Amino acid sequence: MASGEERYQEFAPPPALRPFVRTIWTYAAPDPSRTIQRIAPDGCPELVFDLGAPYAEQGEDGVFRLQPPALFAGQMTRPLVMHPTGPTELVAVRFEPDGARDFLGFPLSAATDRRLDMVERLAGFAPPPGDPAGQVAAFVAWLEDQRRRTVWWIDPVVRAEITAAETEAPAPTPASARAASAQRALQRRFADRVGVSPRLLRSIFRFRRVFDHAAHPGEDVEGWLEAGLQAGYFDQPQMARDFRRFLGCTATDWARDQHALARAIASQARVAS
Repeated sequence: MASGEERYQEFAPPPALRPFVRTIWTYAAPDPSRTIQRIAPDGCPELVFDLGAPYAEQGEDGVFRLQPPALFAGQMTRPLVMHPTGPTELVAVRFEPDGARDFLGFPLSAATDRRLDMVERLAGFAPPPGDPAGQVAAFVAWLEDQRRRTVWWIDPVVRAEITAAETEAPAPTPASARAASAQRALQRRFADRVGVSPRLLRSIFRFRRVFDHAAHPGEDVEGWLEAGLQAGYFDQPQMARDFRRFLGCTATDWARDQHALARAIASQARVAS
């Protein structure tokens, strides 16, 4: 990697981890922009290991504090606002929306909109700097060891709801057709295994189908509106409200101002979609 050049790569997990892990990604920026980055919700929790200088994350009080070098990021219902503090190098596991419950060991609702310190749990984990493939191999080996220690499983009812939401298909059983007790039971299963409600997860997926266009700021207003209508929005004001809710700014502002990791993730997501 040339001096100052950014690198973002995604790697598919091995078959044994595929029910739980969506992708493993690496990112490096020897000289990152110190501008504030807004990371939008995507419906997937992540486990992140930092080999470089830590990021500083903005808290609810507006103060920026350093993140731990190893963290678990639960489901997000609002943007993550942060900035790099020096040369950056990350390797991370992006779980399926319902794939991290048994890794974490407690309900995902306890991690929603939180970054949990994983330094103690990842003690001794040392992926090789500057070697994306080696970093991924190290994380795969570590995860496989974690999986062998406990029973990891997928709730088929929850997974079916997630698949329908992500593919814009109707829910397997519409809420209107469920008994109240069945609806409450599904809500509890989602709180446990996903961390957000089925309805909110659908909203996040719908938002992402439009948000990923923000990686390409040359698109005009008509293009944005068409993308929003195709994603399921009724009109532009409704879409704008979700951008404020999940990103904290307008689509135009994000497209103009974002750099580095935030744009790299959005660009890769659009290519893969």
